Amino acid sequence: MRVLHLFKTYHPDSMGGIEQTIFQLCEACKPWGVESSVLTLSKQPAAQPLRIANHQVHQAKLDLNLASTGLSREVFQRFRQLAQEADVVHYHFPWPLMDLLHFNAQHGKPSVLSYHSDIVRQRFLLQLYRPLMHRFLEAMDQIVTASPNYLATSDVLARYQQKTLVIPYGLDKGGYNNIDPERLAHWQAQFPEGFFLFVGVMRYYKGLHILLDACKDTNYPVLIVGAGPMEKKLRSQAERLQLHNVHFVGPLPDAEKNALLQACRVLVFPSHLRSEAFGISLLEGAMFGKPMISSEIGTGTTYINIHGETGLVVPPSDAAALRVAMRRLWSDHALSIRMGQAAAQRYQRLFTAERMGQSFSTIYQRLVSSPKPSQQAQHQAECPLSEREL
Repeated sequence: MRVLHLFKTYHPDSMGGIEQTIFQLCEACKPWGVESSVLTLSKQPAAQPLRIANHQVHQAKLDLNLASTGLSREVFQRFRQLAQEADVVHYHFPWPLMDLLHFNAQHGKPSVLSYHSDIVRQRFLLQLYRPLMHRFLEAMDQIVTASPNYLATSDVLARYQQKTLVIPYGLDKGGYNNIDPERLAHWQAQFPEGFFLFVGVMRYYKGLHILLDACKDTNYPVLIVGAGPMEKKLRSQAERLQLHNVHFVGPLPDAEKNALLQACRVLVFPSHLRSEAFGISLLEGAMFGKPMISSEIGTGTTYINIHGETGLVVPPSDAAALRVAMRRLWSDHALSIRMGQAAAQRYQRLFTAERMGQSFSTIYQRLVSSPKPSQQAQHQAECPLSEREL
């Protein structure tokens, strides 16, 4: 079975949470007989498809980015061609151009949509886009979201509950075994008592300014891994607050990032807006058996992190509450260990890549085996009467 994934960004150009989810999904479905490919946009597209792990990546020329929406003329033809070769088309929402691609192609193939997030920031443009968005969502054969929390709190998904399933994102722990032993020893020597760790792109909804406020007048070390549009402003804030215990270490190769995940004491994840629909780096912390601190924003973050069981959950944008949670897990090492063990157990029960791959493969197979009513009617109209009676 051939499945085509469609999203505006992907590896190797972009390494965000949705891109990581698509990567894990492509690889996890392989053992179930699914051949996956991805169509995406790139400023400098490769002339030939790229091979990433066990799947292909097709790149169309990115012409313009407008309100976080990648635009491309070339992608229309590329999508029509690739969709005709696929058995299932898997869309990754949101990306408004994707809606136009679907209706332009009229490919007639079963369509699955992963609903990664509501549109939170572009509220004015959302009013213009809303009619097309709902027409697109209504056209999908299956909608999937990553947590019951998000399904329960999304006004958009409330309209499509009858065809929406919950399949949590999953990670393959085997893909995180590449730990740089020298860098692990380096960080353990530098911070022998451990440290708080944040991993992610420095975007507006990540709440890092709240984390910095929470670190004022504390002395436990906090390491921030990543880069992004908020970095300059955050570094200035840290200097103004004289946060000598906060270390911006920049983006790191996977082998060193994994070493930090293993060496840290607590994974802190202060995202405070619904743009953070799940939190892949939070899930990475659970996979490594680390207790977590996150905020209650009505999304998948609180599906990964259960307050009082796998970590602590605080109100969003509340630096004082975040400071109290950090102090509690830092000072009570036994509690921290228990919560980390519970986090690892919850990961193993709900969030493995194998579980995600099997669930999506089942959906693909069901949709391919059960034609749409429109396809069924077309097939019957083309069949002689004797064949229909048989």
